[in-house]
Amino acid sequence: MKIRRSATVLAATAVIGAACAPVALAAESPSPSPSKTLPSGLFGSTDPTYDGVWRQSLALLAQHTVGVKPAETAVNWLVAQQCESGAFAPYRANASAKCDAKTLVDTNSTAAALQALEALGGHGAAPDKALAWLKSVQNKDGGWGYAAGGASDTNSTSVVIGALVAAGEKPQQVLSKDGESPYQALRALSVPCDEDGGGAFAFQPDKKGNLAANADATAAGVLGSLGKGFVTESGKAAAGDSACADGGDKFTPEDGARGGSAYLASAVAKDGYLKSALAGAEDQPDHGNTADAVVALAAAGRTTEAAKPLAWLEKNSRSWAAQSGPAAYAQLIFAAHATGTNPRDFGGVDLVKQLGSSGPEGGNATVTDTAVPSKEKEQDEDGGVSVWWIIGVGLVGGMGVGFLISSRNKKQPKQ
Repeated sequence: MKIRRSATVLAATAVIGAACAPVALAAESPSPSPSKTLPSGLFGSTDPTYDGVWRQSLALLAQHTVGVKPAETAVNWLVAQQCESGAFAPYRANASAKCDAKTLVDTNSTAAALQALEALGGHGAAPDKALAWLKSVQNKDGGWGYAAGGASDTNSTSVVIGALVAAGEKPQQVLSKDGESPYQALRALSVPCDEDGGGAFAFQPDKKGNLAANADATAAGVLGSLGKGFVTESGKAAAGDSACADGGDKFTPEDGARGGSAYLASAVAKDGYLKSALAGAEDQPDHGNTADAVVALAAAGRTTEAAKPLAWLEKNSRSWAAQSGPAAYAQLIFAAHATGTNPRDFGGVDLVKQLGSSGPEGGNATVTDTAVPSKEKEQDEDGGVSVWWIIGVGLVGGMGVGFLISSRNKKQPKQ
């Protein structure tokens, strides 16, 4: 729900006339703005302009998942970011000012905040308002784009599904004005079996309507198809012999999860990680996408296939997480949780402590439950840092206002 993770954000590409975007940034920007004074309740030390609510939501949810009560100032900061409509923008420097048409709210920030607030509980009408806003901007095809009214994409639709489930809703019953459910939107984004990458999910169709397999979108689509959010545990493998099913109207969410997880299993089988690359540069390991793939594989019951990328992350994610910040630590905690791995000894790193240290109270949040599974793991570290980037700025709702869109790479992984 992304955005959807690197210490290096290299470029922003202007996209004229685009009204849609992928899942929001799932990591910090590379460095704080010299003129910006960061809020005292915020996780991380870098410029929150494009990912403040996202990283705060993931950090709070990760702390809750491992039995740590987040600092009250951190929770209050997130709640205060909400607009009266119920929506969240990536960051509002002046949270006391009313939101208006120029406030660039989005589905990803809102869905991430809703998942966090529902987990934490006790925040009055805030979750209900967020839920109501998400329902109000559902597209006719049953899905969601990054911006309200933007074309549906797999990442945004899936992160909203996670929020719906967290709020006690049944996604199959959340219907658009045309009677379409979120699952029907995901079905339309599943690559047909007889095409390259069959069974995977595309982020969106291209201009000709073709679907290209995308590993990051597939990880999100598997969780969405399973009705899962950021936090999940190992599930049961879907029944059926075929990894990919073309069933037309009979295509089920289970079919989507099975095909998508099979694609991910193949993508990580050789090297143990997913790749991303900048144009003209060599492919780089993508730590964040690999962590998402581990969660998706585990949720789909493919624990055996999840073991190799999990071990790779334990050995190779230390430098990436340290440079990328709280959302990166949260992603690794989610991967550890999904596989029953001890997040306090993740390749020799205490992810819980590191995440807490990036928070407003420097790791002094209250531990309410420290009972976690333990696994003995390798502790080598190669210091690898993945590179992924901001890929666009578009127009919101035809108003001509630029906003940052996803930094998740759309390139199909080499296998």
